[in-house]
Amino acid sequence: MADILFEDIFTIIRMNPDGKKFDKVSRVEVEGEHFNTKMQLDVNTDIYPLHDNEKFTMVLAPTLSLDGTPDTGYFTPGGRKSLADKFEYVMHGKLYKISEGGSGPNVTVEVYASFGGLLMKLSGEPTIASKFELDQRLFLLMRKVG
Repeated sequence: MADILFEDIFTIIRMNPDGKKFDKVSRVEVEGEHFNTKMQLDVNTDIYPLHDNEKFTMVLAPTLSLDGTPDTGYFTPGGRKSLADKFEYVMHGKLYKISEGGSGPNVTVEVYASFGGLLMKLSGEPTIASKFELDQRLFLLMRKVG
């Protein structure tokens, strides 16, 4: 099975909290159901429309290969099944920052990634960052729930 770095179901709380800046891209603010996480994510809503209160599953993985084989960085067509077959929207990017905030029992971690300029900030308990590494290449995969 593919190596999953993080997975949760998110509910869209707000679309474009700072106003719409681009025609084809929206920033969504979401809350996770299982890990008490919050996320801001830029999505090309021209090709993958999203709306307030909608739910989606989001997965972060280092490879699309179902057997966990590392990604080569090159697309190789050939009809092989991949993790992407189970999702509706896929982006490839790089993790560029991990930071901690707070103290004691209120410590939180923030994980930042860029997917060709579309940004993600995932924040929550420090355990969510246990599998992440700085400069790690990763895939973000989404599928609407319900």
